[in-house]
Amino acid sequence: MPILYALGTAVFCGKEESRMEFLADKREQQWTADLYKKLRDKFSAECDRIGPAIPYIAENGKYEDFGALAPEWWTNGFWPGLLWLMYEAEGDIKYKNTARGVEDKLAENLMHFRANDHDYGFRYHLSCVADYRITGDETARERGLFAAQMLAGRFHPEGKFIRAWDAPERVTWMIIDCMMNLPLLFWASEQTKDSRFAAVAKAHAQTSLKVLLRADGSSGHVAILNPDSWELESQPGGQGYGEGSSWSRGQAWAVYGFALAYRYTREEEYLEAAKRCAHYFLANVCATGFVPRVDFRAPGTPERIDTTAGAAAACGLLAVAEEVTKWEQPMYVSGAVQMLKALEKEHCNFAKDYDSVLQNGTVMYGKQIHVPLIYGDFFLLEAVRMLLGDEFRIW
Repeated sequence: MPILYALGTAVFCGKEESRMEFLADKREQQWTADLYKKLRDKFSAECDRIGPAIPYIAENGKYEDFGALAPEWWTNGFWPGLLWLMYEAEGDIKYKNTARGVEDKLAENLMHFRANDHDYGFRYHLSCVADYRITGDETARERGLFAAQMLAGRFHPEGKFIRAWDAPERVTWMIIDCMMNLPLLFWASEQTKDSRFAAVAKAHAQTSLKVLLRADGSSGHVAILNPDSWELESQPGGQGYGEGSSWSRGQAWAVYGFALAYRYTREEEYLEAAKRCAHYFLANVCATGFVPRVDFRAPGTPERIDTTAGAAAACGLLAVAEEVTKWEQPMYVSGAVQMLKALEKEHCNFAKDYDSVLQNGTVMYGKQIHVPLIYGDFFLLEAVRMLLGDEFRIW
């Protein structure tokens, strides 16, 4: 049962029974409520304008239908995920109908092998599984379970990891992003009473602990394993700066992903991993005004930031806060709020005729720098809903 970050009260349901107020400062309560109202008005207008098209990067304030260009793309679940968050919060049927329109397109792509990568969770947990959990729709449940079967089928039994991509030269590659896909498998185990899905998820999480996390709490993006020993061979930069670097959105995936693994399994080592990753993130982001650089180990110039890493990490910090003692919670909640305030102050566009809210996201260190990305908006909304006391957890 989650913490309720209610405006005025919050019920702590973690390791110690207690009551406390996370946003005791009335100004922060009002700021959170005001931010949600701006997001609500913006996303209502976008829902009317975009409909079941699938946004990715807005150019000159306008999304094109990226689903028509790349129906298998890993980000295609974030728009329906955002719509389900809005439907759960507002109850307006237009969000449900629009999300279902996207789901139908994503379901078609389930049958194509070209879509075979590890991001089934990003695409189908945020769309079909969210639909089923909110509405009880059986078609959505079946689609989610089919996606979970596909994801579990990517498990490498020798290396004990979920393979990231299908390129022949990447047979032994795994990436930190996949921690965010594991909830699909945990959910499938709960639904089917089949422990194999959860076993695959836990095996992948264990290998991630071993080969992606470092002693200082930082995470690599990519781990390449030796095909004979299945030990770590190298950690290339991936979407970060270079070998051994620290890509900030990957760090956010680590914070949130291990917190989610703990939520489903109650295995303490996952919570401890999430906390270590969170501490590393906070130690770095507080030095840059609570807006993360693209890579925490990259040179200071040129200055490159990734607002999407901050929004995703804020959700991860709040997920950690839900699981720790009341004495630890303020650090994680405060860190999340400071990042969200920094993002809202300098990097948001709330004009209702302009597609996208969160600006200055970065896809990778050397490509698509400082652009608005749909997943930035998704995580921004999710974090605000968590602060407002929304009990629904989409993951």
